[in-house]
Amino acid sequence: MRPHVRLGLRDWDYLTPILLGDVTSPDIDVEIVRLQALLDDPAGAPGYDGAEISFSRYAQRRAEGIDDVVALPHFLMRAFRQRCVITAADAPYRDFASLAGKTIGLTGWQDSGNTWTRALLRREGVGVEDATWWAGRLTAAHPITDRLGRFVRPGRIEAVPGERPMVDLLKSGELAAVFTPFMPPGFYEPDSGLRALLPDYRAAEVGYFHEVGYVPGIHLLALKPAFVEAHPTAPAALSELIDESARVWLAKREKYADTTPWIIDELARCARDLPADWNTNGFAVNAPMIDAFAEELHAQGIVEERLSARDLFPRFAV
Repeated sequence: MRPHVRLGLRDWDYLTPILLGDVTSPDIDVEIVRLQALLDDPAGAPGYDGAEISFSRYAQRRAEGIDDVVALPHFLMRAFRQRCVITAADAPYRDFASLAGKTIGLTGWQDSGNTWTRALLRREGVGVEDATWWAGRLTAAHPITDRLGRFVRPGRIEAVPGERPMVDLLKSGELAAVFTPFMPPGFYEPDSGLRALLPDYRAAEVGYFHEVGYVPGIHLLALKPAFVEAHPTAPAALSELIDESARVWLAKREKYADTTPWIIDELARCARDLPADWNTNGFAVNAPMIDAFAEELHAQGIVEERLSARDLFPRFAV
């Protein structure tokens, strides 16, 4: 009998072939529970054998000696971050270097995506000590939560004063820029009053890829150790199944290209600008990216110890 695995994952389009039963595995039976947010405690969440987890939070726990999940070098979410820095439409800022000495907002300090975004600024000479950082909610509709944890540093890294929405602070000029993984409602409308900081972030992302050779990993697939011990071949089978689902999903997007008027153009540009294996999972192919992320976590003070790719994925390092 095939082992049954119950996973808590974000609602990614490429999982649709699995959800519809179009893609199955002879080695594992998969049940996906679609989540709106990542589980707070994937290791202790009842009813789940595995879940999507934050790369950053996983690495922090590994640095603390906590080994309560088996994280696979399978990146459920990858994303360039150049597009994730926004500013006011009439602001003078048009490159990362121009943010030196300014006040920058972000939606969470230790988030994987914001760690990668700060890495982009570091490449342009703007480190943590070269700006003032406010963490807070993007809009009034977002909740007021602790977005800094132990990383508060008065005068350098603080919560937004009064917990005011950061979109309002961009428009008032109190913030020069904001790091956000998701754009605020209406952002793409001509009269939103907001824009991406980089005038051509796509060109910047393509150039970045050709410099570093990867699309940054944000979220990982993780399983509970007891499940892996009971089913040692399950991680490989699960990773292969999700990869196959993504391949089927992409093939259908290329065939049924009328979802938006220009989705076919986007698919063509992606095929032109990136190699076909840009989204390949596994340890060896992702080791340079994993190691670069580990370096950023250490350089930015998120972890004290400089971890290696092998430290983060010891079961899969060969």
